[in-house]
Amino acid sequence: MQINRLFEIVYILLDKNKVSARELAEQFEVSTRTIYRDVEVLSSAGSGGRSGS
Repeated sequence: MQINRLFEIVYILLDKNKVSARELAEQFEVSTRTIYRDVEVLSSAGSGGRSGS
C-alpha cells in the first residue's frame, strides 16, 4: 500500500544519509519510477502542496 511505503521511505531517509532509488525499489519490490513518484508526493506534502507566492 502506498501510504505505508511513503512512511517507511521517510523513516529510511531520516535514518540514512544517502539511499538510492534503486535500493528503495529493491527493498519495496517496486520500480525506480514508483520511488521517484513517491518522493515527489513526499516533497509536495512537505511544501504544503502549494506553488507560487
